[in-house]
Amino acid sequence: MTTTTAPGWIGELALHHLDAAYNLGRWLLGNEQDAADAVHDAFLRAARAADTYAGGSARAWWLAIVRNCCLARLETRNKDRRNISIDSAANDDDPARSRAEQLLPRSEANEVEDRLDQAQRRALIARALRELPDEFRETLILREIEELSYREIADVLQTPIGTVMSRLARGRALLQKALAGTAASEVRHGL
Repeated sequence: MTTTTAPGWIGELALHHLDAAYNLGRWLLGNEQDAADAVHDAFLRAARAADTYAGGSARAWWLAIVRNCCLARLETRNKDRRNISIDSAANDDDPARSRAEQLLPRSEANEVEDRLDQAQRRALIARALRELPDEFRETLILREIEELSYREIADVLQTPIGTVMSRLARGRALLQKALAGTAASEVRHGL
């Protein structure tokens, strides 16, 4: 058995963009432990594939590897879910919901009302983001949360820039529509 030692630049790259990688993993997987595992897997893959890096944005290259590891974990998870009994699925509270809400930054407001209002808004946004189709959610996260350029997003998603722009426009519209629908529903129900 041979041991692969990562080139120094891979370690520096991963460390420099660790927060972005972990954040992307949490949003895609909805689970902190799975995100940490996916980032670790991505580091190992990057170390093995360091000689294939062809230039361009190293950050986009790294996040593309992280994304691919997350998608592989989701694929495995989805296969596992197909084998869950109805009884265990019926007793499952949505743990991803509370985890996603924990991922958002906490408010430092002094007044309780402000903190509650901000927490409710963050929860609404997190819920609306979770309900978006994957291609729109991941594009929005890479642009709005991770602040990647269109070119970097295109590199991460391995798609043309025009598709990135289209997905961003459509994702923003879907998110806005979902948030407007939630607000209208709350007004109707007197919340």
